[in-house]
Amino acid sequence: MGIKDFFVKKLLKNQMKKTGLPEEQQDKLIDAMLKNPQLFEKIANEIKALEKQGKSQMVASMEVMKKYQNELRDLMM
Repeated sequence: MGIKDFFVKKLLKNQMKKTGLPEEQQDKLIDAMLKNPQLFEKIANEIKALEKQGKSQMVASMEVMKKYQNELRDLMM
């Protein structure tokens, strides 16, 4: 792991403390984000676009996550 990845991982871990996720799940999610940051950027952009159309963050997140569920599952394995 390079120095950049180290600091990104620390930053993400600090942000995820607020979510209440167990540490093991936090680590899996962070590792997935570091493996394919483009996918997570695409997901975030699509959620924002749906929110601008008037959907709530929860509904927009669920729709986008369902769309990318196979890719997310593969990253988390």
